[in-house]
Amino acid sequence: MPTGSLISGEGLGIMRGERVLFRDISLRAGPGEAILLRGANGSGKTTLLRILAGLTRPDTGQVKRAAFHWHAHRAGLKPDETPERHLARWTKAWGADAGLVPAIIDRMGLTRPRDVPARLLSAGQRRRTALGRLLLTDRPVWLLDEPFSALDTDGCALVETLIAEHRKGGGAIVAAMHGAAGFEATGEVML
Repeated sequence: MPTGSLISGEGLGIMRGERVLFRDISLRAGPGEAILLRGANGSGKTTLLRILAGLTRPDTGQVKRAAFHWHAHRAGLKPDETPERHLARWTKAWGADAGLVPAIIDRMGLTRPRDVPARLLSAGQRRRTALGRLLLTDRPVWLLDEPFSALDTDGCALVETLIAEHRKGGGAIVAAMHGAAGFEATGEVML
């Protein structure tokens, strides 16, 4: 990994069938930096994030990264799982402190629906629950796919605050975005 980088991708490219989705994409983010991935639907933003997370293998190029959180566009909650149970399950999986869950529930504005099954939560409440996983363990790189999707004004402000705090603490962000970012980026990749 280049000196000072928390995540880097060099010469990344991938094909879908006979179509080149993107080629020769390079990016780098160090402490406090945020890179935005921009482009039309189907341009490869999520695929590039998946490559950065190691979930999809590129046809060309290589990725180097520090420990990271992957926040997908889908919330990843089981239908009968409450926000509280969801976060508790991830504390167990990651060996995190289960005592963090009540504070994260409060921070994410999920106090009232903390024991409501995910199938009954609003899209915004499911998104807040999923974003709460970012606070369970300290990982320097956050890979975020449309982090503001389905959130109301207060939810968007909360995510902006979480991102600002993460960056101020020396973390890096790579985020796929359609609309306004809500935070100042240090770089942008257009797909």
